[in-house]
Amino acid sequence: MGSTDKKKAIYAGTFDPITYGHIDVLTRAAKIFDQIIIGVAARPKETLFNHAERTRMVRSVFVHNKAVQVEGFSSLLVDFARRCQAKTIIRGIRAVSDFDYELQLTLMNRKLAPDIETVFLMPSEKFIFISSSLVKEIATLGGDISHLVPDPVAYELLKKLRRTRVAHRRSTKS
Repeated sequence: MGSTDKKKAIYAGTFDPITYGHIDVLTRAAKIFDQIIIGVAARPKETLFNHAERTRMVRSVFVHNKAVQVEGFSSLLVDFARRCQAKTIIRGIRAVSDFDYELQLTLMNRKLAPDIETVFLMPSEKFIFISSSLVKEIATLGGDISHLVPDPVAYELLKKLRRTRVAHRRSTKS
């Protein structure tokens, strides 16, 4: 494939918060695609950060990367891909357990939109163990997250956790 044959792809997730693992997958995808649209999902599942906060954090990480565009979405992923005129969805997988879940999503997306392909990418070995859930747990328990997320994300996470602890203490005193 020549460099002029590259296309646009969607890399979607909740990014609650975005980690170095996510960034590594995106860096790998950028070697294949000319433009990547990061779709920050406004899912009904519970997140620590609201949709606007997550979208803002992801934008802050990629502010200087012209090949990356960040958009929030609240539709089906395949509908978002069509709206963005992307024919490929990028999904990161770390382990067999991720693959099982991602396979279900991919097969359903293929049923809904047979014209859109899914590409699985694995992060580097040094990031393969990172998940947003683990980052939040480590931060909640006072561990060092500087090697797991970019500095602006670590700052926002610690600030959010402090506010959550203060709000929790106030509610238990009432």
